Amino acid sequence: MHTKQRSVGQLFFRSVFNSSHGLLKQRMRDLVPVKQALLRDARKKYGSKEICKVTVDQAIGGMRNVFAMFYDASLLDAKTGITMRDYNIPELQEYLQKAENGHEPLPEALFWLLCTGDFPSEQEFADVQQEWKQRGQLDSQTQQFILNLPKQAHPMTMLSQTLLYLQKDSLFQQGYDQGKISKPQYWEYFYEDAMNLLAKLPRVAAMIYRHKYKNGEIISADENLDWAGNYAHMLGYNKFEVRECLRGYLSIHADHEGGNVSAHTTHLVGSALADPYLSYSAGVNGLAGPLHGLANQEVLKWLLEMREELGDNISNEKIQDYVLTTIREGRVIPGYGHAVLRYTDPRFIHQKEFAARHIKDDPLVNLTAQCYHVIPPVLKTIGKIQNPWPNVDAHSGVLLYHYGMREFQYYTVVFAVSRALGCMANLIWSRAFGLPIERPGSITLKWIEEKYGDNQNLK
Repeated sequence: MHTKQRSVGQLFFRSVFNSSHGLLKQRMRDLVPVKQALLRDARKKYGSKEICKVTVDQAIGGMRNVFAMFYDASLLDAKTGITMRDYNIPELQEYLQKAENGHEPLPEALFWLLCTGDFPSEQEFADVQQEWKQRGQLDSQTQQFILNLPKQAHPMTMLSQTLLYLQKDSLFQQGYDQGKISKPQYWEYFYEDAMNLLAKLPRVAAMIYRHKYKNGEIISADENLDWAGNYAHMLGYNKFEVRECLRGYLSIHADHEGGNVSAHTTHLVGSALADPYLSYSAGVNGLAGPLHGLANQEVLKWLLEMREELGDNISNEKIQDYVLTTIREGRVIPGYGHAVLRYTDPRFIHQKEFAARHIKDDPLVNLTAQCYHVIPPVLKTIGKIQNPWPNVDAHSGVLLYHYGMREFQYYTVVFAVSRALGCMANLIWSRAFGLPIERPGSITLKWIEEKYGDNQNLK
């Protein structure tokens, strides 16, 4: 019995390291020791340097502007917005591969960039694309699991549960349980799980959509299409410009530095060596919160309510009054403002330009563009609002709505398909860097009073 178990373990060990001869994994094998050395050198030189001071108000107020985690793939700047491996949104659109006759960056190319820091060659891009096609099949048991999920469940619940179901296939978990993995090899197993998860994710997400909203009428994959284009096809949207919309959407939402709820949750759970399926299921649950991934639904709801109350051809003055009424009622203007940004979100501009290229005479799209000019000056008159400019959510839901996706609850699933790209790249590198379990300290009300209260000098 013992001999048989050892044989199975050895076969498993060999299968993992022979299962991926892709160019991306080869490139990362070259990069990992180089980046590990750079990190060791940075810690040696700067390990004692102070990044920031933390106030009691920051500790209580959600740790805003507390720079306390290492997340190497992307950075959020108040002026320039998100950069992924130091490239901004316009640069990603310019330099990443595109579909034939398309303008939008393709996620396969972006994932290469997130993992390596370099734009892929045509061969490297095609290699990732082919790997995802080979890894993307869903077996009949997984398909049946999705089709058995209760239709009254939220689509994000369905996605989280399916990721947990797929966890049975985690190569990291299997190898760790068998005691066959040493710490320097963790990243390779995380890589395999991450690639499998990403490859399957569009099929899972599309099947959830068809199961919940389209009477379980599943659309088979089209292997001639790219990752995002195939996702649009399996959802049931086959116009070229809809595929382009999803290509852009999935690329610009892919990462947003490490402190947002979905990325941070995935990173935190992964730091406990929970495999990518467990980690991203947790991240998806965070993304489902109304203050995170549901924001574009709130924008769309607000705009539709405005149109219902004020009709079409709304004047600038009526929009101004509607904004002020919304604020007087104690509500925020959805899609405007950002925790970090102090200028218009470049992702909003990206989508606005997409709409200008592809969409003519849509009242809701036109209203979105009108609000962009009208709302910021109104918000500037309100002193407590630091950023009156639109963020990405001010436009993303409007595009999905224009192309016929009226199932608002599903919008966050589209977001989740995108955000997996950044979260998976970070998980792989977190294990390659050997980052420890994340365990910040915490404080209590009594601690605050004892440390800073009137009686502190009496002790």
